[in-house]
Amino acid sequence: MKIKILILDDDRAVCSSLKLLLKKKGYETKAIHHPSLALETLEAYNPALILLDMNFTIDTSGKQGLSILKKIVQGFPQTSVILMTGWATVQLAVEGMKLGAKDFLAKPWDNQHLIESIESILQLHSYPKSSATVQEEDFSLDNIIGSSEKMKQIIDMVQRVAKTNASVLITGESGTGKEMISEAIHELSNRHQNEFVKVNLGGLSSTLFESEMFGHKKGAFTGAVTERMGRFEKANGGTIFLDEIGELPLENQVKLLRVLQEKTYEPLGSSHSKKTDVRVISATNKNLQNMSIEGTFREDLYYRINLITIHIPALKERKEDIPLLVDHFVQSTCRAYDIPTPILDDRCYQWLKSQEFPGNIRQLKNMVERTILLHMNERLISIKHFQDNSTEPQTSSNITLPDVGKVTLEELEINMIRKALNFHNQSISKTAKALGITRSSLYRRLEKYNIDHESQN
Repeated sequence: MKIKILILDDDRAVCSSLKLLLKKKGYETKAIHHPSLALETLEAYNPALILLDMNFTIDTSGKQGLSILKKIVQGFPQTSVILMTGWATVQLAVEGMKLGAKDFLAKPWDNQHLIESIESILQLHSYPKSSATVQEEDFSLDNIIGSSEKMKQIIDMVQRVAKTNASVLITGESGTGKEMISEAIHELSNRHQNEFVKVNLGGLSSTLFESEMFGHKKGAFTGAVTERMGRFEKANGGTIFLDEIGELPLENQVKLLRVLQEKTYEPLGSSHSKKTDVRVISATNKNLQNMSIEGTFREDLYYRINLITIHIPALKERKEDIPLLVDHFVQSTCRAYDIPTPILDDRCYQWLKSQEFPGNIRQLKNMVERTILLHMNERLISIKHFQDNSTEPQTSSNITLPDVGKVTLEELEINMIRKALNFHNQSISKTAKALGITRSSLYRRLEKYNIDHESQN
């Protein structure tokens, strides 16, 4: 039986074009041109998905489309809706996403993008649920360690979304393994034979954003002595992973949105557009929804990148997985350094489960590796070995602060930045990590406070 798609648009030419395209892809279609027929047709036709225009009269407010959408979501919650809109009403499309639409596409649409969106949404809502059991052949899932219910749900979600082209937003605290999840999605996808390109947006200066992402022609700016391939071109046909997307400045957010929306970009110094076919996976440890409310993250970009959201829990929320993680890190460390695998006292696991690990899996991994390497001649590893090599950060209660009124908060921040720069020999990366901020945040503070430094990576 063919999958049914209902087209609701007052423009008959648009409907004819969509029907022809969808028929070639094997879908059964029906088009109606007046919103008053929507609910009646829905009940009789029972489509899996609706392509819904936002306007049906000379009024371009989009209120008619939103009104119909509300009725569809309330009366037919099992039916997915994709909104069709012009750029002038993108904000209204965002309102539609809040109401329950699965995606929005700008007119004139790109046929490939439209089909990808339809296929992704249909797959996500009809894909048979897996048993969440990792098979040996699923090599890309080998490093996702955990038997807790939360991790089983994540593995299941990874397996479900991987075969689609849906944009994915991975959220979670630093050190929880967001990059590892993104790699697993790519490796299980139909794009796995093409490039998986990682971009740390938090470490990318605002001035270099366009050159880094879209490339540049020779002579495009001072210092552009050769032509450069951008990240989007390198990832063409594959996946681009946008890490720390919450650190992207507003002026660059609109540039990124334009590429994701239009699927085209122009390298710096070029007047010719290039098409891009990439699957976008983003990650952040920030609350982008709150940032969009505050105006620091574009709401339309937020809804463009998170058709699917995967939240990675902090380690403290899945402590039952710590023994499995510890055994995995012990084995991988011993293999990497070609040393005998020690036995861990059973009490080690309980002690490790009692720790907070604010740095999450990354911190646990470092502790295990450090303990094994420093005691590689020991046959039995005890709690004391872990305790001796535990380098817990100094808590705020142990930090000596100047008396109130003696120094301003700004002066304190300036002094700490200078002290960290000197301690780490002017290394921006190490200084930012020590201060608990991103490289771009550190650069902004250096500029704000006019702090001289010898930039090193």
